[in-house]
Amino acid sequence: MGGGDPGTYVVVGAVILSTFFVGFGGGVIFPILPNLGELLGITPFVVGLILSANRFSRLFANAPAGVIVDRIGTRTPFIVGMVIQTVATFGYVVAVVAARPELWFLPNLPEGWFLGSRLIWGVGSAFVFATAYTIAADVSDGGSRGANMGLIRGGILFGFPSGVVIGGLISEFAGTVAAFVVATVFAAVASVVAYATIPETHVDGDEHRSVTPWDIDVSVPALTVGFVNFAVLFAYIGALFATLVLFLDRNELGVFGFGPQASSGIFMAVTVIAAGAFMFIGGHVSDRRGSRVPTLVTFLGTTFVGFVLLAMADSVATLTVACLFIGAGQGGTSGPLMALLADLTPDERMGRAVGTNNVLGDVGGGLGPLVSLPLIELVGFGPIYVACATLPVLAGVILLGGVHRETGQFLPNVDFGEEESRGDCLPDHAD
Repeated sequence: MGGGDPGTYVVVGAVILSTFFVGFGGGVIFPILPNLGELLGITPFVVGLILSANRFSRLFANAPAGVIVDRIGTRTPFIVGMVIQTVATFGYVVAVVAARPELWFLPNLPEGWFLGSRLIWGVGSAFVFATAYTIAADVSDGGSRGANMGLIRGGILFGFPSGVVIGGLISEFAGTVAAFVVATVFAAVASVVAYATIPETHVDGDEHRSVTPWDIDVSVPALTVGFVNFAVLFAYIGALFATLVLFLDRNELGVFGFGPQASSGIFMAVTVIAAGAFMFIGGHVSDRRGSRVPTLVTFLGTTFVGFVLLAMADSVATLTVACLFIGAGQGGTSGPLMALLADLTPDERMGRAVGTNNVLGDVGGGLGPLVSLPLIELVGFGPIYVACATLPVLAGVILLGGVHRETGQFLPNVDFGEEESRGDCLPDHAD
């Protein structure tokens, strides 16, 4: 299915809609749990562990998910992943209501329910992520891959912060249980949408391959993109999203008279709006320029500036500007990064390559809360945010080195992989 085929837009639109709805359940917990932790007697370390648990369980599920996609196709794993995430989201509701006397048959262990739900969520999201990006690669060519990856990445990331925003507002006005119930309904709708609309797009692979947690693609393109993803997600999801509600509380900042939970959701919405605007733009520009690298370097630099500004933020205005830069950098990087992976990866390995990318991204996103939340108590917010600013710079170095190692060029064009497969391009690897 070519990039200009009207059917492409139907498929991409269906994936966006499904991932947006289910992503709500992933984000709703972030503005609620840090403050809820004190009420439930959960320590900051355990809160960080809960917020990161989905990424650690996904570490073991990413590679099998990628292999299964390459083996049996995209439709079934995508739908199964959606259903698993719906069940996991309902676990948040159980975690909060289990203490009620009339529900004596449920163990009153909120930290256990939250942790279990996040672990289950990670398994489901491994299948959703592996299939979503593989679908985009299947239905795109070099001239549309960046834009389509940006759109699908936007659906995934938009759903998550939308959960942060709406979850914070609902919890402020209607309570925590209401916020988690709404998230569960959204996830259930996503599952129905996926079942009704997602077609099969992927060619079956070797049905006799074993499925193991360590069966990932260790090619230079997969590792390069994966390490860039590690750095970006450590800073964006692992540090910013996990600490912003505490930053607002400590500095007594808020908007429209809201408390830290709702205000953090609104500030995260600023990053989401910026990311959304630049997610498609970044992919589209990289398609038109003929090379992904200049666009990627530009937006990694934008992320660096954003975290430097965040470290210096001391008012609503300065915090807003910092969030705009961080969101723009995150969004502008997302589409071209996954498109670059698809440019340099053969179709039959794309599922496993996405698994590699997700494994390394989950390590970054998972370590972020575990590292940032305890260290903030020791050194404060500024040093942590400055440290995060160095990560996109390091990611840029890794990107340039990996791309040159694979292609012999710093600015390979978007059709490099197709040209190489035809024998039009023979890279000169300098050892």
